[in-house]
Amino acid sequence: MRVAIAGLGFMGGVHLKALEAVPELELAAVISRRPSELPVKRYATLDEALSDASIGAVDLCLPTDQHESATIAALRAGKHVLVEKPMALDDASCHRMIAEAQRSGKTLMVAQVLRFFPAYRALQHAVDHGELGVIKWATFRRRCAQPGWSDWITDKTRSGGGGFDLLIHDVDMALRLFGAPQSIAATGYEAQGVDAISARLFYPGLTAEISGGWLFPGAFPFSMEFTVLGERGVLEYNSESRPLKKYGSGEEVALDTTDGYAAELKYFTECCRTGAQPSLCTPESSAEAVRLTRAIFDARSKNGERILWK
Repeated sequence: MRVAIAGLGFMGGVHLKALEAVPELELAAVISRRPSELPVKRYATLDEALSDASIGAVDLCLPTDQHESATIAALRAGKHVLVEKPMALDDASCHRMIAEAQRSGKTLMVAQVLRFFPAYRALQHAVDHGELGVIKWATFRRRCAQPGWSDWITDKTRSGGGGFDLLIHDVDMALRLFGAPQSIAATGYEAQGVDAISARLFYPGLTAEISGGWLFPGAFPFSMEFTVLGERGVLEYNSESRPLKKYGSGEEVALDTTDGYAAELKYFTECCRTGAQPSLCTPESSAEAVRLTRAIFDARSKNGERILWK
């Protein structure tokens, strides 16, 4: 399948690199206002690319405030769509995108790539198959400096905010593993270059904690981690210091070495080829991640007050 990548910023570069490991997907064009040295067509606008009948899909690596309009335009032009996370800025936008995908009959998938990262794939398998027993407590943490690779990411009206853009990964993972919580609570801090949160999702017999964000402007290392405690053991992972390990049996967990971005692109391509819906990462689940992530950041202003979730 021939694909056009829209946007050659940080994430566009990541997707271009991942494409090299996906022979089923051919880069047909890039969409960028800036000159490109890539040996493919360059279109200055999305509309120009959408008129190219040889392009079967578009990979939208655009600012979040453009996701809805670009997705709907691509679907109406008969293209399959992979759109970067967050799916959109709000729940209503997400559902307009889903409705258009249903009308068009084309594949729509959101690049919630954490679902395809090896350590998180192993976690999903362990929880799905009851390897840890009943889950009693979980924590997910993700933090970095304020990114310097783009100006739009610091504009809350365009990105939704730094914490929203970053921690939607972990909210999506909690929803994937445990479903919708009964209630939520959050505290945190937001100032120039800092957007930090500590949130709790409450389930019957389980609390999932999600924390992190942009912790300091300038130099601060990126890291992500999780600890999931069940009645029969613990799975723990830290991207900087600890490989995935299961405590209880005391063993390091062997992981598939496939790059998560390449696995995501390969899965999207297969869904487009077969006409199957992306059950591993449905647009409905991505929309719910947007809704819940916005809610926990709104809850931060209530300084830990517990709020019912519907």
